[in-house]
Amino acid sequence: MEEKNPIQVADRLFGALEFLVESGGAGLMEVSEELKLNKSTAHRVLNSLIYMGYARQNETSGKYEPSLKLVDMAGRIMGNIDIVDVVRPYLRTLMEQAEETVHFVEREGTEAVYIDKVECPRNGIQMVSRIGSRIPLYCSGVGKAIAADLERREVEAIWKSSSITPLTSHTITDYGAFCRELDEVRKRGYALDNEENESGVRCIAVDLRDYTGRVRYAFSISAPVSRMDDERIEKLAEFILTTKAQIEKKVCP
Repeated sequence: MEEKNPIQVADRLFGALEFLVESGGAGLMEVSEELKLNKSTAHRVLNSLIYMGYARQNETSGKYEPSLKLVDMAGRIMGNIDIVDVVRPYLRTLMEQAEETVHFVEREGTEAVYIDKVECPRNGIQMVSRIGSRIPLYCSGVGKAIAADLERREVEAIWKSSSITPLTSHTITDYGAFCRELDEVRKRGYALDNEENESGVRCIAVDLRDYTGRVRYAFSISAPVSRMDDERIEKLAEFILTTKAQIEKKVCP
């Protein structure tokens, strides 16, 4: 049996609000038909939403639209959520699938800051990275994953503002080559660090958007090259792309 809202007025208010959000704005008759209310009742519901600040009437079209109060509320809610607490269970599962260390970073200018790390207890080699340390965007898997989703002019600004240094013999130091690498990242859906930041270590990484849709985070699987040949990269790609989709569904529903 279908359950009904015990408070009918709340059912109508939230029903109207959800319809305005989904439709992007609607006229009185559209709201009336959608909620199966007569025009006078629908009008009172809409006026109530306007009075409380959740809706407004467009002066040009006359349509009723959701207000920015909803955006402000969403921002306050998300501001109280620790992103690390949200993603850590997914990163732990990814670590168990891959049996390798997983890093989670946040972009800060031309660098990425490690904000979480899930070490695999089953392998004998520990990564030297630590929470709070930084890594350049231009020479890291997480950095390339983030950069691949940015506009070209922002990528260029990052490159020009970075101190481009060959940290290893594999570090990309040519801007044209870097852009071609980002094109490959877009095609594959994930980025690779082929010993570009640290000799003997390969990483596979994906970016992660915040609740506003802005590219802000990334996470990676890191391991010695002896355990990260191309065949294994393909398998790890399945794990990391699935994890990304799961997290973004929760963070950006």
